[in-house]
Amino acid sequence: MSAFAPVPKPENRLARYRALSPKAAVHVSPLQLGAMSIGDKWEQFGMGSMNKESSFKLLDAFFDAGGNFIDTANNYQDQSSEEFIGEWAEKRGIRNELVIATKYTTNYVSRDGKTTQRVLFSGNNYKSMAMSVEDSLRKLRTSYIDILYVHWWDYDTSIEEVMIGLNNLIKQGKVLYLGVSDTPAWIVSKANQYARDHGLSEFIIYQGAWNVMSRDFEREIIPMARQERMALAPWNVIAAGRLRSDEEEEKRRQTGEKGREIFGGSWERSEDERKVANALQRIGKEVGTPHVTAVAIAYVMQKTTHVFPIIGGRKIEHLQANIDALKITLTPEHIQELENIVPFSLGFPYDLFVSGVLICPTAILLTIVNADRDRTATSMAG
Repeated sequence: MSAFAPVPKPENRLARYRALSPKAAVHVSPLQLGAMSIGDKWEQFGMGSMNKESSFKLLDAFFDAGGNFIDTANNYQDQSSEEFIGEWAEKRGIRNELVIATKYTTNYVSRDGKTTQRVLFSGNNYKSMAMSVEDSLRKLRTSYIDILYVHWWDYDTSIEEVMIGLNNLIKQGKVLYLGVSDTPAWIVSKANQYARDHGLSEFIIYQGAWNVMSRDFEREIIPMARQERMALAPWNVIAAGRLRSDEEEEKRRQTGEKGREIFGGSWERSEDERKVANALQRIGKEVGTPHVTAVAIAYVMQKTTHVFPIIGGRKIEHLQANIDALKITLTPEHIQELENIVPFSLGFPYDLFVSGVLICPTAILLTIVNADRDRTATSMAG
């Protein structure tokens, strides 16, 4: 066999790697393993938890299927998420085969029982950033973090302090790429422009909540990401596991397994969630998958480019079902059917214009009265 023979096509599409974004050519699996459930400290919050053995089995299943992209945070499972991931990667000897994303901002020592003054361990400021990164490096048993996210915007720290601080970490070799999560689009754009103007590293990926029922992501985040050439990492893609079939709902009721009950909330689906789940199941039969969640994941992946959904959960069979999303192609009719169930409006000023027409009582024509012209992706600003 030639030394230059091409690599055989992988059996699992999770092993078909993609460049992360137009500004970051690191190649990652098309799905990320969300590690909020990996760890053993949050069961009392209804978030689910896993002991070390179960966590390692799930991580092994993801890696063995071709996955190399893992998302965690400094505070997940009271720090045990990072600790488990670090120990697993070290024992397997695969750290450099992984792209590990973690986050700072949230106070990660608030429940450690030994820190008295906790004010300095949260927020976007440089001290919080520096301490969090040092502790994440220790917990992850690594010398570098592939992607460091600003977890959320604290409306206290200046853009200048954040971007200069993050760039310092990159210069020190402690961080390779920068991400931002749960932050208004205008702040991200302004931060990236500041970075460009001052020769600093920019945010290359945005993380936020998005699913077929909750589409606020589409209002400003997606257009911003297109203009900034950023990747997207949606979480809550399967609505915290609530997009499930009637059969699965009844099975959970009978067995007492139920589902995620965040801070005492109900585990049962709402009426809208039931309607969407049934539509996902119908479409799944048409495209050849029995998995409701796979269709929900495929939906966000086909809405725009450079989308890397975060898939969580604690069961290997659920992971395998979610990977099925990579085999699915939805038609425009499928997407329209799903979007018709739960109304969504872009809101002002985005829904003021439709195809060049001002929507108002007099239906005044705007651009189309001036000339017959082609509209491009650039002219539509994303």
